[in-house]
Amino acid sequence: MSAIKPSDRLILALDLPDVAQARALVTTLGDSVSFYKVGMELAYSGDGFAFADELAARGKKIFLDLKLHDIPNTVKRATAQLARRGATFLTIHAFPQTMAAAKEGAAGSGLKLLAVTVLTSYDDDDLTAAGYRFPVRDLVPHRAQQAKALGIDGLVAAASEAAELRRSIGEEMILVTPGIRPAGGQAGDQKRIATPAAAIAAGADYLVVGRPITEAADPRAAAEAIQHEIATARG
Repeated sequence: MSAIKPSDRLILALDLPDVAQARALVTTLGDSVSFYKVGMELAYSGDGFAFADELAARGKKIFLDLKLHDIPNTVKRATAQLARRGATFLTIHAFPQTMAAAKEGAAGSGLKLLAVTVLTSYDDDDLTAAGYRFPVRDLVPHRAQQAKALGIDGLVAAASEAAELRRSIGEEMILVTPGIRPAGGQAGDQKRIATPAAAIAAGADYLVVGRPITEAADPRAAAEAIQHEIATARG
């Protein structure tokens, strides 16, 4: 995997209800953030996709966090449509049919696919309630190996799984870690969280941060503090 610019390792999650709020935040952050995640809430707000295109045209990197999962033909065609938008990353659920179809859809483009192993809001009790026979510690590496075998570019996984995954999948696959909270931050609805330094030390390449920045009194200062922690952790 090619070298990652330190400033690109922080991905700011624009988990906001409308483009007006997202645009205001991006303006406030200025050049302190170069990579933005556009998830379902913003993408489906009416002009969220157009805003993502706008950010890409301005030189920002875009992570479309849409977690595609449907019948293979639908996933393939949806991925092909999204690949035309100039985004860097797209999330898909780590089911073999879904991953294989998305890879077909992204063929020939620069779009990188990230497989979501187990959502960071899930723990073992949640998996049991959903009918899964495996705990998180078993399901995550199982899906990771399936993703690697299918040639998926990377994984989205909690920091608590990153070190083991890195040993298992090697250095080439991208690891993106959500559920990042600065020391002393609130967990919110995430059940598997880590500080920026801990996630980097565990082998994460990119860190997704939302509320610790978007809800901060000074979002730019919060982003710069996390950037500094990442740079320090990288040595």
